[in-house]
Amino acid sequence: MLHFLKSLFFADVAALDAEVNSMKKFLIVGLGNIGDKYANTRHNIGFRILDKLAKEEDLTFQTQKLGDVSVYKFKGRSFVLLKPSTYMNLSGKSLKYWMTKENIALENILVLTDDLNLSFGTLRIKTKGSDGGHNGLKDIQNTLQTNTYNRLRFGISDAFHKGSQVDYVLGEWTPEEEANLPERMALAIEAIKSFGTAGINITMNNYNGK
Repeated sequence: MLHFLKSLFFADVAALDAEVNSMKKFLIVGLGNIGDKYANTRHNIGFRILDKLAKEEDLTFQTQKLGDVSVYKFKGRSFVLLKPSTYMNLSGKSLKYWMTKENIALENILVLTDDLNLSFGTLRIKTKGSDGGHNGLKDIQNTLQTNTYNRLRFGISDAFHKGSQVDYVLGEWTPEEEANLPERMALAIEAIKSFGTAGINITMNNYNGK
């Protein structure tokens, strides 16, 4: 009987530890398209932010199923960094696979995406919302069957002529924008760390509109 009770106790402790550890794990999904021709485009800012974080922390991405993946350890948290290899229009497939594989709760997911409705480099963090015509967000919403998930929108502005939106989004940054990107991406990286350590609400209060 004593052995049985001990086994129950340790099983409960193990389950509690697993739950606690899962709450300290976060999935950070940078949206973009694979391939050199897309590397410096506005649409790939999600990839660029994660690449900058990886370079600063001496991390290496490994090509795995449906994406390139790295793990960043920070203040007792584990950030699974994901760059989907499914191309933008099927981003949800990669997100869902890694969310399930790593047993990460929906509220611990943060999607990094470009936003035409924000001026260059402006950050806006939201816990829900429409896809805004963004194909990557649209697929994520369809895959998750909810529009309630955290996203960090990075402004790329709407400085394009009527009818040239696709070319603009898939175009490369101007020299002036490229010069200012490091500072703006650094702020986005701060927001990612804050998301995992301080929580979504504090992060929204501290970084929205910056």
